[in-house]
Amino acid sequence: MGPSAVGLPLLFSAKCPSTLLFLLLLKEKEIKISADTVAALGPNAAVGEIPAYHMDPPPPLQQPPHPRNPHGDGPGGGEMPYQDAEHRLRALAGRAEGFGRHAIGGLHGSIYHVTSLEDDGRGSLREACRAEEPLWIVFEVSGTIHLQSYLRVSSHKTIDGRGQRVVLTGKGLQLKSCHHVIVCNLIFEGGRGHDVDGIQIKPGSTNIWIDRCTLADYDDGLIDITRQSTDITVSRCHFARHDKTMLIGADPTHIGDRCIRVTIHHCFFDGTRQRHPRLRFGKVHLYNNYTRSWGIYAICASVEAQVVSQCNIYEAGGGPPKKTTVFKYMPEKAGDREDVVAGLIRSEGDAFLNGALPCLVDGPGEHEAVFRPEDYYQHWTMEPASPALKDIIQLCAGWQPVPRPPDDC
Repeated sequence: MGPSAVGLPLLFSAKCPSTLLFLLLLKEKEIKISADTVAALGPNAAVGEIPAYHMDPPPPLQQPPHPRNPHGDGPGGGEMPYQDAEHRLRALAGRAEGFGRHAIGGLHGSIYHVTSLEDDGRGSLREACRAEEPLWIVFEVSGTIHLQSYLRVSSHKTIDGRGQRVVLTGKGLQLKSCHHVIVCNLIFEGGRGHDVDGIQIKPGSTNIWIDRCTLADYDDGLIDITRQSTDITVSRCHFARHDKTMLIGADPTHIGDRCIRVTIHHCFFDGTRQRHPRLRFGKVHLYNNYTRSWGIYAICASVEAQVVSQCNIYEAGGGPPKKTTVFKYMPEKAGDREDVVAGLIRSEGDAFLNGALPCLVDGPGEHEAVFRPEDYYQHWTMEPASPALKDIIQLCAGWQPVPRPPDDC
């Protein structure tokens, strides 16, 4: 199958198993939605009249039939990313879409219960992350963990924040030479110090999935992926109050970064200044993201980068000064080449709002030279860029007040 052209009610089911829970989340995040979105919910979905929550919410909305998808051989539609991964704790393992689809985290390990918000010690997140064995890490407490140094995550770990509200501050996570890591439903805020990122992925880390995290206000990047780290998916994350949001590919001399492959989907870049992302050398597939009110540019393709942008929403801010450039090309010289080149970008089905300008370079063979995602994976869940999609991304990206599923494996 190719990417699924899902309808709006299907999008709700990924994070909001019923209309009722969807409305409760609207109230939680204080989001105003469009008339089209309300209409899609049905005649009884008056946002101003939210009933009290009960333990047995109404069943999910019935889904209409979906059209055949032109990108694949089979019928399109049928599911939103991860809609059936909320019923069992470990159902997330191996479920990422895109390049990080093989990440299993701590699937084959025991459950580690974080009972302490201290930086280190018994029951702490740091104790769990440095363990050599596979672990599925869950939290029994909500609150803020003040990190005094980078928290290094070893291979085969899942850090699963569902069921609690856990904030990491001071420093961030460091995924260094590790494999099969899943980070889900955490908040990263207020990282201080030189080269301090919210999540730093380097060197040579593989099979990583970052899902449903809120990241804001770090001194360096929010998520940086460098030094031959590859096969990574970043999904349903909310980025805010930041300058250099996401760097992929360290510098033009590090030619080993040609191996980098990253998928970014259903993320909300909320007024962040630049790097959504900035890419060198590697391949990035962006789909169904919403980027608004950037301060310099939205996407930057530097030396030998290849970017595929599908059905994303780019909305320029009001300024002043108003920044409208969506795609920026930055020529650089690779360490093993003499010529100075920028990257390549292919835009398909993107929406450009409020004066946003694609600024695409459309030279001979430009589109054909960019990689095709379907040559690497056959299924991803995507719908057309629309006002309804914009509403739902604002609601469903970032940390969510969802319960922790049972572990019945």
